[in-house]
Amino acid sequence: MKIVAVCGMGIGTSVLLKMNAEKALRSLGIDADVEAADIGVARGAARTAQVVLTSAELATEIGDVPAKVIVIDNFFDVAEITQKIQSAVE
Repeated sequence: MKIVAVCGMGIGTSVLLKMNAEKALRSLGIDADVEAADIGVARGAARTAQVVLTSAELATEIGDVPAKVIVIDNFFDVAEITQKIQSAVE
């Protein structure tokens, strides 16, 4: 499975989301590659991903992609990320 973690600049916040998504995936026993990206790169990367994790502000900017776009309210909250990933892959 390919997951893209997206923020506006692709530097700090998306890396934080990537790391917390990897923790969530480990706890769920899901094998996935998680990539951090800015919104520009994410539009292309989301075309080959199964899941996109991002904020509510950026979710609409991803565009029409085959990936499931999941809005994360708190990038620090591993429990929220875990629950939303689990719901998305069920």
